[in-house]
Amino acid sequence: MSTPLIETRHLKKYFSTPAGPLHAVDDVSISIQRGQTLGVVGESGCGKSTMGRTILRLIEATDGEVLYNGENILKYNRRQMQEMRKKMQIIFQDPYSSLNPRMSVADIIAEPMKVCKTLPDNKQIYARVNELMEIVGLAKRFVNAYPHELDGGRRQRIGIARALALNPEFIVCDEPVSALDVSIQAQILNLLMDLQDNMGLTYMFVTHDLSVVKHISNEIAVMYLGQCVEKAPADELFRDPLHPYTQALLSAVPKPSLRDRSALQNVIKGEVSNPVNPKPGCRFAPRCAHACEKCTCQDLELKECGPNHFVACALVNQDKI
Repeated sequence: MSTPLIETRHLKKYFSTPAGPLHAVDDVSISIQRGQTLGVVGESGCGKSTMGRTILRLIEATDGEVLYNGENILKYNRRQMQEMRKKMQIIFQDPYSSLNPRMSVADIIAEPMKVCKTLPDNKQIYARVNELMEIVGLAKRFVNAYPHELDGGRRQRIGIARALALNPEFIVCDEPVSALDVSIQAQILNLLMDLQDNMGLTYMFVTHDLSVVKHISNEIAVMYLGQCVEKAPADELFRDPLHPYTQALLSAVPKPSLRDRSALQNVIKGEVSNPVNPKPGCRFAPRCAHACEKCTCQDLELKECGPNHFVACALVNQDKI
């Protein structure tokens, strides 16, 4: 298999608190092949967005490695990272707060090109702005508009155009459709998929919406309290989820069928574990109906249980699940 475009090895990000270190991302190892999409799902606070920002070095990692084309970019100095940032971009969750309200649409999209000096003069820069607006479906009449004058879908298109301004190879999509209406969500998702096909982009798509992640992802990683508990191809994960947490997430997906209304949901009970100085073992164990002594005696690693299907669960090969 070819070298992944993005790979993390035992990536950790801890935040200091008065009670001790908060394990936001704890020993996560993932990889994304060039031109593919890794969907990252999990409930709020599981570390999805923190992992994406740590990979981009918007926040610095506590430990581990982030490999881009096989090179550990956590060792790069400031000048090397300035060049690397042209290849790695992010689309933020809130299309309003991520845009400067004092700048016009054209200036927002042009800013990365001005900062990185990728084009020699303003004439070429703003010609590229017009090209990017056309690519993302923004009408030229909005070139001098301001973010507050536009709806959420158009604001997010501005964010996408800005992310494309430096011709990146890898983009972290940090819940880019969660703040939008359902009909607009579909438009933005289709736009992202078309851009990927046309430009060969690689995505890390962070979301809590499982129906969205199935639509756009090649592989899916399930996060729980800073750890990756399951990773598999998208179709395989939905067909045969192995970890109890993944099973509970999928059972909560609304099914648009009257026949499926009688299906029992796998309701998660119990309290969420404390992410500050967590105890060894599976962090889902206090809420898992199948937990046993094996689940709490030591930390569990992702193990391959099928072709490219990895799960961190002590009971995965038993009949209890």
